[in-house]
Amino acid sequence: MTNEQKDTVKPRKSLRSRVHEIVYEADTTTGKVFDILVLIAIVISVVVVMLESITELQQKYGKAFYIIEWILTILFTIEYLIRIWVIQKPTKYIFSFFGLIDFFAILPTYLSLFFAGSQHLLVIRSLRLLRIFRVFKLSRYVAESQILVGALIASRTKIIIFIFTVLMLICIIGSLMYLVEGPEHGFTSIPTSIYWAIVTMTTVGYGDITPGTSLGKFLSSIIMILGYGILAVPTGIVGSELFHAKQLQTNTQVCKNCNSSDHDDDAAYCKHCGESLND
Repeated sequence: MTNEQKDTVKPRKSLRSRVHEIVYEADTTTGKVFDILVLIAIVISVVVVMLESITELQQKYGKAFYIIEWILTILFTIEYLIRIWVIQKPTKYIFSFFGLIDFFAILPTYLSLFFAGSQHLLVIRSLRLLRIFRVFKLSRYVAESQILVGALIASRTKIIIFIFTVLMLICIIGSLMYLVEGPEHGFTSIPTSIYWAIVTMTTVGYGDITPGTSLGKFLSSIIMILGYGILAVPTGIVGSELFHAKQLQTNTQVCKNCNSSDHDDDAAYCKHCGESLND
């Protein structure tokens, strides 16, 4: 082998690096297959939790649900331990959002081993509902979720200002309706009138409080029409950010050192800690 050929040969990745690529990334075939298998397991787990809450099915298939739950819990535990093993700084994953979700997803099943009579203890039984946290694991395997979260974060200032403006408008409308309608038509206080304004502006319309005067009905009509326009504003704000996020879409590479994943497609090193992304 010539020197030029030696230079072009890439060093073989270690087992830890290969497993990290499969578990944390989806750019490779094996990574995609792993994500799909985990997705299927999560969906099955969530469906089992839901079906288990139906008394008739629990009585008839309780044992099957129990076996499936333990099989899935063991699989998720193995996945959790592998994620800790392949990353250089395990605490970066353990205390991350998805790390905590993964932990709380498997915790209740193991707690049932130490609390045999948990069915008689409402507080302990409620811990089993934490298994529904597995549904949050879905967002890790859907690339569009990262774009959506990024768009929401980027538009948070505009949305906060918008919500603040709407709250001021609701307070003004509620106070005005209190003066126009009064207690005889159900508007017994300004807070009650504000509640009516929120229900009306969001187009929910419970109908528990309704205006009785002509002026009140006229103001209500304006608020209803205004409500449709107000509901469209946050959609436009987030939609604009989503459009820009699509242009800046990143890959699925996850740093083995700090567990960050917001890297550009052409990035060779982590922007947060400088670790190589191609080892």
